[in-house]
Amino acid sequence: MTPLKGNLVFGQSGGPTSVINSSAAGVFLEALDHPDIIPRVFGMRHGIEGILNDELFDISKEERSELELLCGTPSSILGTCRYKLADPAVDDRDYRRILEILKKYDIRYFFYNGGNDSMDTCLKVSRFLRDNDYECRVIGIPKTVDNDLCGTDHCPGFGSAARYVATSISEVWHDTHSYNTPMAVVFECMGRHAGWLAGASALANVIGCGPDLVYLPELPFDTDSMIEDAKHVLKEKNIVLISVSEGIMTDEGKLVAEQLSRRATDAFGHKQLGGVASLLADLLADELDIKVRGIEFSLLQRSAAHCASGIDVDEAVLAGRSGVKAALEGTNGVMIGFKRLQDNPYRCEIVHVPLAETANKEKDVPREWINAEGNGMTQAFIDYALPLIGGEPSQIHENGLPRFARLKKILVK
Repeated sequence: MTPLKGNLVFGQSGGPTSVINSSAAGVFLEALDHPDIIPRVFGMRHGIEGILNDELFDISKEERSELELLCGTPSSILGTCRYKLADPAVDDRDYRRILEILKKYDIRYFFYNGGNDSMDTCLKVSRFLRDNDYECRVIGIPKTVDNDLCGTDHCPGFGSAARYVATSISEVWHDTHSYNTPMAVVFECMGRHAGWLAGASALANVIGCGPDLVYLPELPFDTDSMIEDAKHVLKEKNIVLISVSEGIMTDEGKLVAEQLSRRATDAFGHKQLGGVASLLADLLADELDIKVRGIEFSLLQRSAAHCASGIDVDEAVLAGRSGVKAALEGTNGVMIGFKRLQDNPYRCEIVHVPLAETANKEKDVPREWINAEGNGMTQAFIDYALPLIGGEPSQIHENGLPRFARLKKILVK
Protein backbone atom coordinates (compact mmCIF):
# COMPACT_ATOMS: atom_id res chain seq x y z
CA MET A 1 0.00 0.00 0.00
CA THR A 2 1.26 3.46 -0.91
CA PRO A 3 2.01 5.44 2.27
CA LEU A 4 -0.46 8.20 3.07
CA LYS A 5 1.55 11.41 3.32
CA GLY A 6 0.34 14.00 5.82
CA ASN A 7 0.71 15.26 9.36
CA LEU A 8 -0.10 13.43 12.59
CA VAL A 9 -2.00 14.61 15.66
CA PHE A 10 -2.04 12.93 19.07
CA GLY A 11 -4.22 13.61 22.07
CA GLN A 12 -4.64 12.39 25.64
CA SER A 13 -8.00 11.99 27.31
CA GLY A 14 -9.58 10.90 30.58
CA GLY A 15 -7.81 10.23 33.85
CA PRO A 16 -3.99 10.35 33.64
CA THR A 17 -1.66 7.48 34.55
CA SER A 18 2.01 7.24 35.42
CA VAL A 19 2.79 5.88 31.93
CA ILE A 20 0.40 7.73 29.62
CA ASN A 21 3.28 9.98 28.57
CA SER A 22 5.30 6.88 27.70
CA SER A 23 2.71 6.17 25.02
CA ALA A 24 3.04 9.78 23.87
CA ALA A 25 6.80 9.26 23.62
CA GLY A 26 6.23 6.13 21.54
CA VAL A 27 3.94 7.94 19.10
CA PHE A 28 6.07 11.08 18.85
CA LEU A 29 9.45 9.40 18.48
CA GLU A 30 8.20 6.86 15.93
CA ALA A 31 6.36 9.51 13.90
CA LEU A 32 9.37 11.83 13.91
CA ASP A 33 11.46 8.98 12.52
CA HIS A 34 9.40 9.16 9.28
CA PRO A 35 9.63 12.82 8.14
CA ASP A 36 9.26 11.76 4.51
CA ILE A 37 5.74 10.47 5.25
CA ILE A 38 4.79 12.48 8.35
CA PRO A 39 6.29 15.98 7.90
CA ARG A 40 4.92 17.41 11.14
CA VAL A 41 3.66 16.01 14.44
CA PHE A 42 1.08 17.84 16.55
CA GLY A 43 -0.26 17.41 20.07
CA MET A 44 -3.80 18.33 21.10
CA ARG A 45 -4.03 20.79 23.97
CA HIS A 46 -6.43 19.17 26.45
CA GLY A 47 -7.50 16.31 24.26
CA ILE A 48 -10.19 16.67 21.62
CA GLU A 49 -10.87 20.18 22.94
CA GLY A 50 -7.52 21.16 21.43
CA ILE A 51 -8.78 20.40 17.95
CA LEU A 52 -12.15 22.03 18.53
CA ASN A 53 -10.39 25.18 19.80
CA ASP A 54 -7.64 25.05 17.16
CA GLU A 55 -4.99 24.70 19.86
CA LEU A 56 -2.30 22.29 18.74
CA PHE A 57 1.27 22.01 19.97
CA ASP A 58 4.03 21.61 17.37
CA ILE A 59 5.83 18.52 18.67
CA SER A 60 8.23 18.70 15.72
CA LYS A 61 9.89 21.66 17.47
CA GLU A 62 10.55 19.81 20.73
CA GLU A 63 13.98 18.51 21.74
CA ARG A 64 14.19 14.75 21.25
CA SER A 65 15.91 14.37 24.62
CA GLU A 66 12.89 15.96 26.33
CA LEU A 67 10.52 13.66 24.46
CA GLU A 68 12.53 10.69 25.71
CA LEU A 69 12.11 11.96 29.29
CA LEU A 70 8.36 11.53 28.90
CA CYS A 71 8.90 7.90 29.89
CA GLY A 72 9.54 8.98 33.48
CA THR A 73 6.98 11.77 33.58
CA PRO A 74 3.50 11.06 34.99
CA SER A 75 0.11 12.55 34.09
CA SER A 76 -0.92 13.98 30.72
CA ILE A 77 1.84 16.25 29.43
CA LEU A 78 -0.43 17.78 26.77
CA GLY A 79 -3.39 18.20 29.08
CA THR A 80 -6.46 16.01 29.17
CA CYS A 81 -10.24 16.39 29.09
CA ARG A 82 -13.53 14.57 29.58
CA TYR A 83 -15.39 15.89 26.55
CA LYS A 84 -18.15 13.74 25.09
CA LEU A 85 -18.86 14.07 21.40
CA ALA A 86 -22.55 14.03 20.55
CA ASP A 87 -24.18 11.51 18.26
CA PRO A 88 -23.33 12.94 14.82
CA ALA A 89 -26.81 12.01 13.57
CA VAL A 90 -28.21 14.40 16.18
CA ASP A 91 -25.55 17.12 16.23
CA ASP A 92 -22.55 17.05 13.89
CA ARG A 93 -21.14 20.50 14.64
CA ASP A 94 -18.14 19.16 16.57
CA TYR A 95 -17.36 16.71 13.79
CA ARG A 96 -17.52 19.35 11.09
CA ARG A 97 -15.15 21.45 13.19
CA ILE A 98 -12.76 18.50 13.60
CA LEU A 99 -12.78 17.89 9.86
CA GLU A 100 -12.13 21.60 9.24
CA ILE A 101 -9.03 21.56 11.47
CA LEU A 102 -7.74 18.30 10.04
CA LYS A 103 -7.96 19.77 6.55
CA LYS A 104 -6.40 23.05 7.68
CA TYR A 105 -3.25 21.30 8.89
CA ASP A 106 -3.34 18.40 6.41
CA ILE A 107 -3.63 15.87 9.23
CA ARG A 108 -3.90 12.31 7.92
CA TYR A 109 -3.10 10.43 11.13
CA PHE A 110 -5.34 10.83 14.19
CA PHE A 111 -4.20 9.23 17.46
CA TYR A 112 -6.15 9.30 20.71
CA ASN A 113 -4.87 7.89 24.00
CA GLY A 114 -7.40 6.92 26.65
CA GLY A 115 -9.95 4.47 28.03
CA ASN A 116 -13.50 3.40 27.19
CA ASP A 117 -14.86 6.88 26.48
CA SER A 118 -11.78 7.85 24.47
CA MET A 119 -12.23 4.83 22.23
CA ASP A 120 -15.80 6.05 21.70
CA THR A 121 -14.35 9.36 20.50
CA CYS A 122 -12.02 7.50 18.12
CA LEU A 123 -14.86 5.42 16.74
CA LYS A 124 -17.13 8.40 16.13
CA VAL A 125 -14.36 10.45 14.49
CA SER A 126 -13.28 7.51 12.33
CA ARG A 127 -16.81 6.91 11.05
CA PHE A 128 -17.47 10.59 10.37
CA LEU A 129 -14.25 11.01 8.40
CA ARG A 130 -15.04 7.87 6.40
CA ASP A 131 -18.56 9.03 5.66
CA ASN A 132 -17.20 12.39 4.49
CA ASP A 133 -14.53 10.86 2.25
CA TYR A 134 -11.60 12.31 4.17
CA GLU A 135 -8.71 9.88 4.20
CA CYS A 136 -7.30 9.81 7.70
CA ARG A 137 -6.13 6.84 9.72
CA VAL A 138 -7.56 6.80 13.23
CA ILE A 139 -5.78 4.78 15.92
CA GLY A 140 -6.70 4.37 19.59
CA ILE A 141 -3.91 3.88 22.13
CA PRO A 142 -5.17 2.18 25.32
CA LYS A 143 -4.75 3.80 28.72
CA THR A 144 -6.47 3.21 32.03
CA VAL A 145 -5.49 2.20 35.54
CA ASP A 146 -8.93 0.56 35.71
CA ASN A 147 -7.76 -2.12 33.25
CA ASP A 148 -11.29 -2.50 31.95
CA LEU A 149 -10.87 -2.08 28.18
CA CYS A 150 -12.27 -4.97 26.14
CA GLY A 151 -10.22 -6.68 23.46
CA THR A 152 -6.86 -6.41 25.22
CA ASP A 153 -5.29 -8.64 27.86
CA HIS A 154 -4.44 -5.56 29.94
CA CYS A 155 -4.06 -1.80 29.64
CA PRO A 156 -0.99 0.42 29.98
CA GLY A 157 -1.28 2.22 33.29
CA PHE A 158 -2.70 -0.70 35.22
CA GLY A 159 0.59 -2.46 35.97
CA SER A 160 2.14 0.64 37.50
CA ALA A 161 -0.91 1.52 39.58
CA ALA A 162 -1.15 -2.11 40.71
CA ARG A 163 2.47 -2.04 41.76
CA TYR A 164 1.95 1.16 43.73
CA VAL A 165 -1.13 -0.18 45.51
CA ALA A 166 0.48 -3.52 46.41
CA THR A 167 3.72 -1.85 47.50
CA SER A 168 1.97 0.78 49.63
CA ILE A 169 -0.22 -1.80 51.37
CA SER A 170 2.79 -3.98 52.11
CA GLU A 171 4.53 -0.99 53.70
CA VAL A 172 1.47 -0.14 55.77
CA TRP A 173 1.31 -3.81 56.79
CA HIS A 174 4.71 -3.43 58.43
CA ASP A 175 3.62 -0.24 60.18
CA THR A 176 0.44 -1.75 61.62
CA HIS A 177 2.11 -4.97 62.70
CA SER A 178 4.63 -3.08 64.81
CA TYR A 179 1.84 -2.59 67.39
CA ASN A 180 0.20 -5.05 69.73
CA THR A 181 -3.08 -3.15 69.56
CA PRO A 182 -6.20 -4.38 67.72
CA MET A 183 -6.56 -2.35 64.57
CA ALA A 184 -8.46 -2.23 61.28
CA VAL A 185 -7.25 -0.41 58.16
CA VAL A 186 -9.40 0.09 55.06
CA PHE A 187 -7.67 0.89 51.76
CA GLU A 188 -9.65 2.45 48.92
CA CYS A 189 -8.53 1.77 45.36
CA MET A 190 -9.78 3.23 42.09
CA GLY A 191 -12.26 1.17 40.12
CA ARG A 192 -15.71 2.48 39.29
CA HIS A 193 -17.28 -0.69 37.92
CA ALA A 194 -14.35 -3.10 37.65
CA GLY A 195 -12.19 -4.11 40.60
CA TRP A 196 -8.85 -4.81 38.94
CA LEU A 197 -6.88 -2.39 41.13
CA ALA A 198 -8.37 -3.50 44.42
CA GLY A 199 -7.75 -7.05 43.29
CA ALA A 200 -4.13 -6.15 42.59
CA SER A 201 -3.68 -5.22 46.23
CA ALA A 202 -3.68 -8.98 46.89
CA LEU A 203 -0.33 -9.17 45.09
CA ALA A 204 1.22 -8.00 48.36
CA ASN A 205 0.28 -11.37 49.81
CA VAL A 206 2.97 -12.90 47.60
CA ILE A 207 5.45 -11.47 50.12
CA GLY A 208 3.15 -12.11 53.08
CA CYS A 209 2.22 -8.47 53.61
CA GLY A 210 -1.12 -8.08 51.89
CA PRO A 211 -4.75 -7.37 52.78
CA ASP A 212 -6.79 -9.95 54.64
CA LEU A 213 -10.00 -9.03 52.86
CA VAL A 214 -10.65 -7.69 49.35
CA TYR A 215 -14.00 -6.48 48.01
CA LEU A 216 -14.70 -5.68 44.35
CA PRO A 217 -17.69 -4.06 42.59
CA GLU A 218 -18.20 -7.25 40.58
CA LEU A 219 -20.05 -8.70 43.59
CA PRO A 220 -22.69 -7.05 45.84
CA PHE A 221 -21.18 -5.52 48.95
CA ASP A 222 -22.79 -6.06 52.36
CA THR A 223 -21.51 -4.17 55.38
CA ASP A 224 -22.71 -6.83 57.82
CA SER A 225 -20.74 -9.50 55.98
CA MET A 226 -17.64 -7.30 55.98
CA ILE A 227 -17.95 -6.75 59.74
CA GLU A 228 -18.26 -10.49 60.35
CA ASP A 229 -15.29 -11.20 58.07
CA ALA A 230 -13.27 -8.59 59.96
CA LYS A 231 -14.17 -10.14 63.31
CA HIS A 232 -12.88 -13.54 62.19
CA VAL A 233 -9.57 -12.05 61.03
CA LEU A 234 -9.17 -9.97 64.20
CA LYS A 235 -9.74 -13.01 66.38
CA GLU A 236 -6.91 -14.79 64.62
CA LYS A 237 -4.48 -11.95 63.86
CA ASN A 238 -5.44 -8.96 66.05
CA ILE A 239 -5.09 -6.74 62.97
CA VAL A 240 -7.21 -6.70 59.80
CA LEU A 241 -6.33 -4.98 56.52
CA ILE A 242 -9.19 -4.51 54.08
CA SER A 243 -8.96 -3.39 50.44
CA VAL A 244 -12.02 -2.13 48.58
CA SER A 245 -12.83 -0.64 45.18
CA GLU A 246 -14.27 2.86 45.20
CA GLY A 247 -17.15 1.50 43.12
CA ILE A 248 -18.43 -1.21 45.48
CA MET A 249 -22.22 -1.45 45.36
CA THR A 250 -25.02 -2.82 47.48
CA ASP A 251 -27.18 -5.67 46.22
CA GLU A 252 -29.70 -2.99 45.15
CA GLY A 253 -27.08 -1.64 42.77
CA LYS A 254 -26.40 1.55 44.72
CA LEU A 255 -22.85 2.84 45.00
CA VAL A 256 -21.71 2.92 48.61
CA ALA A 257 -19.78 6.11 47.79
CA GLU A 258 -22.89 7.89 46.56
CA GLN A 259 -24.55 7.41 49.92
CA LEU A 260 -22.23 10.10 51.26
CA SER A 261 -21.35 12.07 48.13
CA ARG A 262 -23.12 14.98 46.48
CA ARG A 263 -20.36 15.58 43.99
CA ALA A 264 -21.17 16.62 40.44
CA THR A 265 -20.91 14.28 37.45
CA ASP A 266 -18.61 14.70 34.46
CA ALA A 267 -19.57 14.95 30.79
CA PHE A 268 -19.99 11.19 30.58
CA GLY A 269 -22.31 11.06 33.60
CA HIS A 270 -19.68 9.64 35.96
CA LYS A 271 -19.88 10.90 39.55
CA GLN A 272 -16.55 11.55 41.22
CA LEU A 273 -16.16 8.81 43.78
CA GLY A 274 -14.13 8.65 46.97
CA GLY A 275 -14.70 8.43 50.68
CA VAL A 276 -15.56 4.75 50.91
CA ALA A 277 -12.53 3.95 53.06
CA SER A 278 -13.47 6.58 55.64
CA LEU A 279 -17.08 5.46 55.68
CA LEU A 280 -16.21 1.81 56.24
CA ALA A 281 -13.55 2.69 58.81
CA ASP A 282 -16.16 4.60 60.79
CA LEU A 283 -18.53 1.64 60.62
CA LEU A 284 -15.83 -0.72 61.88
CA ALA A 285 -14.95 1.66 64.72
CA ASP A 286 -18.58 1.78 65.84
CA GLU A 287 -19.12 -1.99 65.60
CA LEU A 288 -15.78 -3.29 66.87
CA ASP A 289 -14.63 -0.51 69.21
CA ILE A 290 -11.03 -0.66 67.98
CA LYS A 291 -8.54 1.71 66.41
CA VAL A 292 -9.27 2.22 62.69
CA ARG A 293 -7.82 4.06 59.74
CA GLY A 294 -9.23 4.75 56.31
CA ILE A 295 -6.65 5.28 53.57
CA GLU A 296 -7.68 6.58 50.15
CA PHE A 297 -4.90 6.25 47.58
CA SER A 298 -6.71 8.77 45.39
CA LEU A 299 -4.49 10.41 42.74
CA LEU A 300 -1.32 8.87 44.17
CA GLN A 301 -2.04 5.47 42.65
CA ARG A 302 -2.22 6.82 39.10
CA SER A 303 0.64 9.35 39.26
CA ALA A 304 3.39 7.45 41.10
CA ALA A 305 5.95 7.30 38.30
CA HIS A 306 8.65 6.60 40.89
CA CYS A 307 6.95 3.25 41.53
CA ALA A 308 6.08 2.49 37.90
CA SER A 309 6.38 -0.99 36.49
CA GLY A 310 9.23 -1.19 33.99
CA ILE A 311 7.16 -3.60 31.91
CA ASP A 312 4.28 -1.12 31.94
CA VAL A 313 6.53 1.71 30.74
CA ASP A 314 8.00 -0.43 27.95
CA GLU A 315 4.58 -1.64 26.81
CA ALA A 316 3.14 1.88 26.86
CA VAL A 317 5.96 3.00 24.55
CA LEU A 318 5.44 -0.10 22.42
CA ALA A 319 1.73 0.67 22.05
CA GLY A 320 2.55 4.14 20.75
CA ARG A 321 5.26 3.02 18.35
CA SER A 322 3.19 0.07 17.13
CA GLY A 323 0.24 2.34 16.46
CA VAL A 324 2.30 4.60 14.21
CA LYS A 325 3.82 1.65 12.35
CA ALA A 326 0.39 0.12 11.83
CA ALA A 327 -1.06 3.39 10.54
CA LEU A 328 1.83 3.82 8.11
CA GLU A 329 1.07 0.33 6.80
CA GLY A 330 -2.57 1.24 6.19
CA THR A 331 -4.31 0.18 9.41
CA ASN A 332 -7.30 2.31 10.38
CA GLY A 333 -10.11 2.25 12.93
CA VAL A 334 -8.46 0.09 15.57
CA MET A 335 -7.15 0.23 19.11
CA ILE A 336 -3.72 -1.19 19.79
CA GLY A 337 -4.09 -4.11 22.21
CA PHE A 338 -2.09 -6.87 23.87
CA LYS A 339 -2.54 -10.61 23.54
CA ARG A 340 -0.89 -12.70 26.25
CA LEU A 341 1.10 -15.66 24.99
CA GLN A 342 2.30 -17.02 28.32
CA ASP A 343 2.71 -16.09 32.00
CA ASN A 344 6.11 -17.49 32.93
CA PRO A 345 8.20 -16.22 31.34
CA TYR A 346 5.76 -13.45 30.54
CA ARG A 347 5.23 -12.76 26.84
CA CYS A 348 2.68 -10.66 24.94
CA GLU A 349 2.17 -9.61 21.35
CA ILE A 350 0.49 -6.59 19.78
CA VAL A 351 -3.00 -7.04 18.31
CA HIS A 352 -5.37 -4.68 16.51
CA VAL A 353 -8.79 -4.39 18.15
CA PRO A 354 -11.60 -2.90 16.03
CA LEU A 355 -12.82 0.25 17.77
CA ALA A 356 -16.42 -0.97 17.70
CA GLU A 357 -15.39 -3.93 19.86
CA THR A 358 -13.98 -1.82 22.68
CA ALA A 359 -15.71 1.59 22.68
CA ASN A 360 -18.10 2.07 25.61
CA LYS A 361 -17.59 -1.48 26.86
CA GLU A 362 -16.09 -2.62 30.16
CA LYS A 363 -14.21 -5.76 31.11
CA ASP A 364 -14.93 -7.08 34.59
CA VAL A 365 -12.71 -9.25 36.78
CA PRO A 366 -13.81 -12.84 36.03
CA ARG A 367 -15.86 -14.39 38.82
CA GLU A 368 -13.51 -17.38 38.97
CA TRP A 369 -10.66 -15.01 39.89
CA ILE A 370 -12.54 -13.98 43.06
CA ASN A 371 -12.65 -16.49 45.90
CA ALA A 372 -15.84 -18.38 46.76
CA GLU A 373 -16.49 -16.16 49.80
CA GLY A 374 -16.29 -13.03 47.66
CA ASN A 375 -13.68 -11.41 49.90
CA GLY A 376 -10.37 -12.25 48.24
CA MET A 377 -8.55 -13.18 45.06
CA THR A 378 -7.63 -16.58 43.65
CA GLN A 379 -4.23 -17.78 42.48
CA ALA A 380 -5.40 -17.41 38.87
CA PHE A 381 -5.70 -13.65 39.39
CA ILE A 382 -2.26 -13.50 40.99
CA ASP A 383 -0.77 -15.40 38.05
CA TYR A 384 -2.40 -12.93 35.67
CA ALA A 385 -1.44 -9.69 37.44
CA LEU A 386 1.98 -10.46 38.91
CA PRO A 387 3.96 -10.30 35.62
CA LEU A 388 2.52 -6.86 34.87
CA ILE A 389 4.19 -5.15 37.85
CA GLY A 390 7.72 -6.33 37.06
CA GLY A 391 10.74 -4.37 35.90
CA GLU A 392 12.20 -1.15 37.23
CA PRO A 393 11.21 2.38 36.16
CA SER A 394 13.82 4.30 34.17
CA GLN A 395 13.34 7.65 35.86
CA ILE A 396 16.25 10.09 35.84
CA HIS A 397 16.91 12.13 38.99
CA GLU A 398 18.52 15.49 39.73
CA ASN A 399 19.31 16.56 43.28
CA GLY A 400 17.42 13.57 44.56
CA LEU A 401 14.22 14.53 42.69
CA PRO A 402 12.82 13.22 39.41
CA ARG A 403 13.77 15.02 36.22
CA PHE A 404 10.48 15.34 34.37
CA ALA A 405 10.14 16.27 30.71
CA ARG A 406 9.98 20.00 30.04
CA LEU A 407 8.25 20.59 26.73
CA LYS A 408 8.19 24.02 25.13
CA LYS A 409 4.58 23.49 24.02
CA ILE A 410 4.71 25.85 21.07
CA LEU A 411 1.24 26.39 19.63
CA VAL A 412 0.84 26.02 15.89
CA LYS A 413 0.00 29.27 14.14
